[in-house]
Amino acid sequence: MYNLLSSSGVRVSKIALGTALFGVAPEENDAADLVNFALDSGINFIDTANSYGNQSRFDREGKPDWTVRRSAEEIVGEALAGRRDEVILATKVSEPIGSGPNDGSFTGGGLSRVHIMRNVERSLERLQTHYIDIYYAHHPDPLTNIEETLRTFADLVSQGVIRHYALSTYDGWQLAEAIAAAERLGLPKPVCHQTRYSLAKRWVEAEVLPASRSAGIDVTAFGPLAGGLLTTPSGDRQYSGDARWGGESFTSDEIVLRDRFVGLADGWNLSPAQLALAWLLAQPGLASVIVGPENIAELKELLPAADVTLTHHQLASLDEIAPGPRNLWTQ
Repeated sequence: MYNLLSSSGVRVSKIALGTALFGVAPEENDAADLVNFALDSGINFIDTANSYGNQSRFDREGKPDWTVRRSAEEIVGEALAGRRDEVILATKVSEPIGSGPNDGSFTGGGLSRVHIMRNVERSLERLQTHYIDIYYAHHPDPLTNIEETLRTFADLVSQGVIRHYALSTYDGWQLAEAIAAAERLGLPKPVCHQTRYSLAKRWVEAEVLPASRSAGIDVTAFGPLAGGLLTTPSGDRQYSGDARWGGESFTSDEIVLRDRFVGLADGWNLSPAQLALAWLLAQPGLASVIVGPENIAELKELLPAADVTLTHHQLASLDEIAPGPRNLWTQ
């Protein structure tokens, strides 16, 4: 049920609860029940961010508008009342949280010392906690020198504000650069790296995962179901694929992959979602998969995946229908 996270000595559940859509799916009134069910089921790893929940990119028809929703951090903080010490709580910084010149951005500026120090205090308040277990650099920041970012995280660790820092969505070379800088400065290394990863999206196997393994840094994966692609077909579901964030839904090639994948899952008496998570958890250096169930029923379906061990034959069959980048060189 649990894996050690890199060399930190911290044990995190193989399945982590993601909260990007808290306030939308589940709506705020149902979020606490989902969190408490997750904890009662053995999940001890909760993943959020200071930009989750109450932004327009998460809006859905028939759901509360972003202008009236509370942030995911606030919802999580309230849901954890009385149970904070049971979880490894992770949040993130760098994405835009306002329109000001120092309010973060997808293009940079969100990992400056000014932005981090301002926003870690806000996250602590929203999460109703005195410390953050894992504080992620949500995205690389081309406008801020990596040394400034690392020194700021190291200061927060020494102050006890955060226990560890981590990186998210870095390319392989960026990950290597950050680790080399930390070693050169005598600063702590990131405790893990979070990246999008699934059987349908394996590009990280080319450089990102090798860079993580070389540095001895475990990976946490988001998007393990590829936006719902690797689940039982549910007709014309309005919010699937990148449509959940205002993008497009699935391509025709992805639908073909989904149909072949579902066929394998059925033959092995697993639900497609369970098979998708089990495949990820079988990958070297993968510590935890972050799932975003919209209700308790969806989470119940996913939980058995933590105890599934796939055979070499099953893994080979999955490689055949969805080869990773390492296979392209031998074709």
